[in-house]
Amino acid sequence: MENAEVLTKVLQSVSFDPGHEPVMPVEILEAFLPLKGRSPLRTFDGTFGRGGHFKLLMALFGQDVREAVVMDQDMTAVEHARRDFQTEVEAGRLKVVHGNFSEFSEHVQGPFDIMMLDLGVSSPQLDTADRGFSFYHDGPLDMRMNQQQELTAEIILNTASEDELNNLFRELGEVRRPFRVTRAVVHDRKTKAFKTTRELAGLIERVDGWRHKGVHPATQYFMALRLAVNDELGVLRTTLPAMMAALSPGGRLAVLTFHSLEDRIVKNIFKQPDVDGRAVHKKVIVPTQEECKRNSRSRSAKLRIFQRGVQDEPGHRSSP
Repeated sequence: MENAEVLTKVLQSVSFDPGHEPVMPVEILEAFLPLKGRSPLRTFDGTFGRGGHFKLLMALFGQDVREAVVMDQDMTAVEHARRDFQTEVEAGRLKVVHGNFSEFSEHVQGPFDIMMLDLGVSSPQLDTADRGFSFYHDGPLDMRMNQQQELTAEIILNTASEDELNNLFRELGEVRRPFRVTRAVVHDRKTKAFKTTRELAGLIERVDGWRHKGVHPATQYFMALRLAVNDELGVLRTTLPAMMAALSPGGRLAVLTFHSLEDRIVKNIFKQPDVDGRAVHKKVIVPTQEECKRNSRSRSAKLRIFQRGVQDEPGHRSSP
């Protein structure tokens, strides 16, 4: 009962930017609540976004946080952090770093008591047409998390061979039979290079059609391109063990994923026999039905928590 009251007060005290509600806020707070009372704390958020989860953690732990470090490879998110948390930055309590979370050890050393990753595309990225992440908004075929890198979805789509595109869509998009789409892409780009999200989405609609009600046929193709542009799975595989090793004894790492490939990587790394610690829960944590109705972008979310050391398992909603 006492924990429930603490979480309620925290949730009531935090306001989020309109349209940018963080996914699974209650579950994230519950993941780190056992650390309440530990002081001083060092925290690391490798995917700051619009700071929703960071705000929650700061509201929960307050002055117990001695030092917080946040990273994001999206320059807009970095500017947002520096502007909205200017007081903390100037006081030396918060360090804001522009970069991929894979580079965290180049900027700051552990140990950390609290670490977290939210591997989804942020609402501002999806809703901004110029970023090229969404087939619902016509924009350039960009999809770069870090706008300073050179590789874009346009380059991949217009230069990769038909076999390379087939492999990309099957392995990263989990499209069972992408052959008609890739054949059409290779044929059409001979006449005119693909430049916009609408051009690609329109081709997929024409060639593949709407097979599942409510699921745009371009969904998995766009996801595959985004993962390839940003090497998201490769970064996760190489960086997650380093983050686990950067935890203090008893420290916790929470990772939010949004599709099966990411979740599988996290699950397998967390249970490797040579790691110093274990997954806190045997089963993955999923959002409530109420949250899924309120925030449609939470529907595919899965949360896994790792703790350095061993501890008792509190109860949670979970699925296999």
